Amino acid sequence: MHVNWLAILVSAVASMIIGSIWFGPLFGKMYMSAVGMDKWSPEKQAAMKKSMMMTYVWQFIASVVMFYVFARFVVGLNQLTVSGSVMTAFWVWIGFIVPQKLGDSLWGGKMTLFWLGIGGSAVTLLATGLVIGAMH
Repeated sequence: MHVNWLAILVSAVASMIIGSIWFGPLFGKMYMSAVGMDKWSPEKQAAMKKSMMMTYVWQFIASVVMFYVFARFVVGLNQLTVSGSVMTAFWVWIGFIVPQKLGDSLWGGKMTLFWLGIGGSAVTLLATGLVIGAMH
């Protein structure tokens, strides 16, 4: 089963860009408030900033794994067009991401985090579908 590694890497980079915009200028204040970061001490904020590089590295690795598996779905389902790959992304989002994040929210999370999470995931997965479909 052939997957396009360049498309996977482009998708991972795109997901980092989307995430930095989604959880930055668009909804950063809302996210920080929902997780309580707005109440952190300056020391705790400084400690978090020190560890951010490794957080980004691990997130990038997790994204590569996720998009590799997604690309295998696209190839395995023979959805090798842009529209097919984007539709596969939608179904993966609605069938896997939304229920998982809803469960997290229902069992002690916050609904604000649910909406922010599924929104960011939708944009990211649809962009990934576009990239993988276009580059295959």
